[in-house]
Amino acid sequence: MSLLALADLRVALPLPDGGMADALRGVSLTLEAGATLGLIGESGCGKSLTALAIMGLLPDGSRLAGSIRLDGRELIGLPEREHAALRGRRMAMVFQEPMSALNPLHTLASQIGEPLRLHQGLSASAARAESLRLLERVQLPQASARLDAYPHQLSGGQRQRVVIAIALACRPALLLADEPTTALDATVQREVLDLLLQLVREDGMALLLISHDLAMMAQTVQQLAVMYAGQIVEHGTSADVLQTPAHPYTRGLIAARPRLGLARGTRLATIPGRVPPLGAMPPGCGFAPRCTYAVAACSAAVPQVHPVGPGHAARCIRTDVVQATPPTRDVLNAR
Repeated sequence: MSLLALADLRVALPLPDGGMADALRGVSLTLEAGATLGLIGESGCGKSLTALAIMGLLPDGSRLAGSIRLDGRELIGLPEREHAALRGRRMAMVFQEPMSALNPLHTLASQIGEPLRLHQGLSASAARAESLRLLERVQLPQASARLDAYPHQLSGGQRQRVVIAIALACRPALLLADEPTTALDATVQREVLDLLLQLVREDGMALLLISHDLAMMAQTVQQLAVMYAGQIVEHGTSADVLQTPAHPYTRGLIAARPRLGLARGTRLATIPGRVPPLGAMPPGCGFAPRCTYAVAACSAAVPQVHPVGPGHAARCIRTDVVQATPPTRDVLNAR
C-alpha cells in the first residue's frame, strides 16, 4: 500500500462572477514511504494547489472530488478536527516564503514547540528543549541564543531552516516542500536543499518536492511528474522523463532552460503562449494551442495517459512522434 495515493483528484475554485473553475482536473499519483517525487511545471499549473489539497488547506469555497489517501485513509470528507490532527504529525509542509509561513508575533521556540505540545503532549520546558535540538539539527547558527528571537531578526536562509524545523518536529511520514529555496540566493539554496534531503534520508520520510528547476530536480528526486493546466501530463523516473521526454510540454521546458556556453546574443528557446486561465480551458488537450506537434484530433477530446515505457507515461496522443524527435539536450548532464 502506498503512503500517499491521489486518484482522479479534482479541485474547482470560485470565480469573482460566482461561477466555478476547474483548477485540478483528474490528478493521479502515488508516493511510497521513503521515496522522493518531484512535481514540476509553470506557475499556475496546479502544483501548489495539489499540495494544499493534500494538506486540507484549500481556499474557502473550493470544491474537492476524487480521492486522497494517506496510509490508506481517505482524507476527502474527513472532519477538520481529524485532518488537523494529521497535519504536523503524519504530514507536514515547508512553504515557499518563510516570512509568510512564520508568525511575526511569536518567538522561534514558541512556533517550533507548538506542534510538539499539540501532537506529543510535551510540557513547555520539554518542548523548548526539543525546539533547541531541532534548531541545532537544521544547523541554525547560534541556535541556543536564537530560541527567543523573532522571524524578522533572521535572514531568509535562517528563516527557512526554522520552517523546516517546524515541519520535522513530529517526524512526519510525508513531507511536502513547495519551492522551498525560491526566495534564497544560489549558495543558500544548495545548502538548504542538501539539508532537507539529508533530513529526509535520516528520518525515512517520503518527500513531494515542488519546483520549477529541472536540473535541481534531476539531481534530487527519484520520480518526476510534469504538470500542465491542472493535469499531470508526464510521469516516470527522473532519468526517463528528462532524457527521453514523451510530452511536448516536457520537451519545451527542457529546451527553454538556460545553459552556460551559449554565444553572446543567442536567444533562449521559449514555449509560445501562456498557461490557459481558470475558466477558459481549451477543448481537448490543454496544451494543444501552444504545441508544435498538435493536430486536429488533439482538440477533439482530452487525451488519455499512454504508457511509453516501464513506469513512464504521458498524456498525449502523439508520443511516438514526440519521442522520434531527438531531444534538444540532456538536462541530467547540464551543470
